[in-house]
Amino acid sequence: MDTQQLLLLALKVAILGTVFGYGLKATIDDLMHLVRRPLLLLRSVLSVLVIMPVLTVVMVKILDLRTATEATLVALAISPVPPLLPNKETKAGGHASYALGLLIVMALVAIVVIPFAIEILTRIFDRPLAVSPGAIARIVFMMIVAPLAAGMAVRAFLPGVAARLLKPIRLASTAILVVAALVLMVGTWGAIWHALGGGTALALAAFVFFGLAVGHLLGGPEREHSTVLALSTASRHPAIALSIAAVNFPNEQFVGVILLYLLIATLVCIPYIAWQRRRSLLAA
Repeated sequence: MDTQQLLLLALKVAILGTVFGYGLKATIDDLMHLVRRPLLLLRSVLSVLVIMPVLTVVMVKILDLRTATEATLVALAISPVPPLLPNKETKAGGHASYALGLLIVMALVAIVVIPFAIEILTRIFDRPLAVSPGAIARIVFMMIVAPLAAGMAVRAFLPGVAARLLKPIRLASTAILVVAALVLMVGTWGAIWHALGGGTALALAAFVFFGLAVGHLLGGPEREHSTVLALSTASRHPAIALSIAAVNFPNEQFVGVILLYLLIATLVCIPYIAWQRRRSLLAA
């Protein structure tokens, strides 16, 4: 196992630990928060899986971008919410139950929606595209459903153990994630730098900005909901996006573009998160 594989393994462990931590404090009511609000559910699906993909396809059609950039943008647009996002959304003043419920709903819906979206994109771009529903389902199950269910099981049957485990698991997962992500970024800086040209950085920044705007507007008047939906529309699952892009364009290099997206998304979201935090403090 080389250094990069070791770092990727560390990132997976950190993500699994984080999602397991969600389960240690989650309840069935948290998971049902979104399902019990059908209008919010409809707006959420429209924002993440309808409006954002349409805007992305229009942007890709208008701009003269590299193939790797176009494929990454479209793959991101049809990918679900990343498993680390609820922590960021809650810290920004978002509704914790909505953030967790949206993560689960979008992950499960993606298993059905992504193959359907690929069929539509095949017609739009007039080229054969494909995706394995089984591959998407495996990622969703292994990285989201299984660790969340395991954490909830511990909470249900061993609540005292769950309470004691929550803080150390959260701290350990965060530490592993930060260290592994920084080392990976430094080690792949050449690929990130190569991805910068051809308008890629601006296109990725536009993707994140439009996602924040669309999600914020469709989130409704409640600040806690608009915060979550804005960040969820702008932030997508990098592993699923990479899987979709790599299968359909095997001769292209996507790692640099995906990492650049993660870096740009972090930077573009900082002012929005700071603004929502101020609103949350003023409201309190």
